[in-house]
Amino acid sequence: MSMAFQDYYEVLGVAKDATSDDIKRAYRKLARKYHPDVNKDKGAEAKFKQISEASEVLKDPEKRKQYDLRKQYDLYERNWQQGKEQASSARRGQRSGPFGRQGFSGTYRFKGDEFGQSDEYSDILRDLFGDAGIGGGRGSRGGSAFYHEDGRATEAEITVSLAEVFHGATRNLDLQSYVAGPDGQMRPVTRTLQVKIPKGVTDGSVIRLAGQGEQGIGHGSPGDLLLRIKIAPDPRFKVTKHDLHTIIAVTPWEAMLGAKVPVQTVDGTVELTIPKGSQNGKRFRLRGKGLPRRSGVAGDIMVELTVRLPDHITADEERIFAEMAKISRFNPRENHGQKAAGHIEE
Repeated sequence: MSMAFQDYYEVLGVAKDATSDDIKRAYRKLARKYHPDVNKDKGAEAKFKQISEASEVLKDPEKRKQYDLRKQYDLYERNWQQGKEQASSARRGQRSGPFGRQGFSGTYRFKGDEFGQSDEYSDILRDLFGDAGIGGGRGSRGGSAFYHEDGRATEAEITVSLAEVFHGATRNLDLQSYVAGPDGQMRPVTRTLQVKIPKGVTDGSVIRLAGQGEQGIGHGSPGDLLLRIKIAPDPRFKVTKHDLHTIIAVTPWEAMLGAKVPVQTVDGTVELTIPKGSQNGKRFRLRGKGLPRRSGVAGDIMVELTVRLPDHITADEERIFAEMAKISRFNPRENHGQKAAGHIEE
């Protein structure tokens, strides 16, 4: 039975210049809504066949090219037939268009009659692609006559603290997805997953949860869920993989005379020895005090000194500084001179 020409772009709800990814997304969305295993409405099966047919053609570059040409010719043919003279020529069999003298019948026919109703499908595929038709590479599983496809992997982001990276943790994660109901309508469903955060994960690393991704079509298996790790900012540290970077403020006299100062780690506090005469910007490495690696060897903490002056000083402190100014022979300008910004030597 012949049907009117179908605009497959309209069937899938995509633009004429839609990309391959646009077509795949549109098909998967509609397939979940109208798949006969899910949607029991009378018209669902026919609609599912229609969108499957449209997808089979438009997702294949060569078939899509030929379909677009045929579509253009169909428009040409209909416009041409509006003219009396052209219509008369057509009746005399004198017309020949870019696809020969044959007419154009409306919808594609699935090879092998996968859906069991061959008379409902078109002859376009045979016109364009011969007996190969479409759907030849599609097999059914589980004894069903309908198409099945595994779900794709989906991605989500989970933010973790440095403490969770250091110790490992178990988190409850709420995810919203869309599932087709008995009527085929997509509805939001929130599910809670218990996620184990391994000790030593790094920013941007991925945790794979098998079978927790996109729902499959028909009896297709669900895809995986890929959780991308994002380490939450910590005001004390800058994170570089397993190493931590921090700045510690010291007084002028601690820098000059030396001192022992506390340095926070993720898991507590350690004591850092400041040597006499330490300059502003001097760096220290605390080995093994950073974030753990899965190999068992932890990263380091890089400590940078910044010498801070008091905002206000007492009268006694002022007298001490004044006395130091009298007796000290230190003149930083004598050896270092004056240099452009960014080139001051320590």
